[in-house]
Amino acid sequence: MNSIRRLSRHRQSGVALIMVLLAMALVVLLATGMTKQQSLRIYKAGHYLAQQQGHSIALGAEEFAKRILIRDYEEDKEDGNMVDSPDEFWAMHAAVLPLDENGVVEVQIDDLGGRINLNDLIAPNGEVDPLTKDRLARLLIALGINGLNVDALIDWIDSDDQTVSAYGAEDGQYLMAEPGFRAANQPFVSVTELRLIEGMTEEIYVALRPHVAALPVSGIGINVNSATAPVLMSLHSELNEAQAEAIIATREEERFENLQDFLALPEFSGLGLKQNGLTLQTRFFEVVSRITYDNRVVNMVSTVFRNPEGEVRTVHRDTGQNNRISKEPYTFSEG
Repeated sequence: MNSIRRLSRHRQSGVALIMVLLAMALVVLLATGMTKQQSLRIYKAGHYLAQQQGHSIALGAEEFAKRILIRDYEEDKEDGNMVDSPDEFWAMHAAVLPLDENGVVEVQIDDLGGRINLNDLIAPNGEVDPLTKDRLARLLIALGINGLNVDALIDWIDSDDQTVSAYGAEDGQYLMAEPGFRAANQPFVSVTELRLIEGMTEEIYVALRPHVAALPVSGIGINVNSATAPVLMSLHSELNEAQAEAIIATREEERFENLQDFLALPEFSGLGLKQNGLTLQTRFFEVVSRITYDNRVVNMVSTVFRNPEGEVRTVHRDTGQNNRISKEPYTFSEG
């Protein structure tokens, strides 16, 4: 009987020990899980803080670029020659500014004046602008683009839901997509909207993007000093690639100081080209910033507007574009 009691007590002790061990194991598992969660929260908080710091530095880089554009305006005004061109220092280089031993700021300014503004397709009175339509049509030809028609671009931004021609596209076409969507029926906010246009492919988008812009102000005109070869070809149907390249070569030797000299080029002889929609100044620029900070990279592309009085303000920011720094670096010393 005593042996049975002793055996029973041993069994109870064994069960209690097992329960204690299980409880300890459970506590260890919970503690481990809490530690992992805490470590994850700390990592997320550190990552968010670093991203916010990088974003703040990018805003500083944007302000740095705006000051450069203001200084450029002031120098041009002092010289009495309000001309913007690719041979100016701000247009040639990407500024590199060291932060400290852990980071660097890269910022470049891109001229948007040499591109065709997609929003010029519709005039302020709501009618199609024939000059811009013809230029965009010739631009597509110059780029060898056959699958996209200018009428589809017009239908995207005009206010009605009626196609301008059989080559246009309105809600009827877009609602059949998967998932369906509607035409914007308002000006382009971003060039990336082109990806939604009927007939657009990635190949066409990549070819077209460097030559067009989505600017909120219409009627500014194309800066002939910064226009690309395809944009120059869009000015007249009889201009070919060789002539456009010759114009660029002339421009690289000496920029155009007035539109009369530009229109007097031999490449335009007999074409009757007018200065409508042409200019020597740029109003819109892209400020491209790349911040490398604490082993992280923050990218920002800001669209800025410089008004006729030289004031510069930001109209749009985009943090979704990568690897846009492309110009020759110029390092500013810390002093």
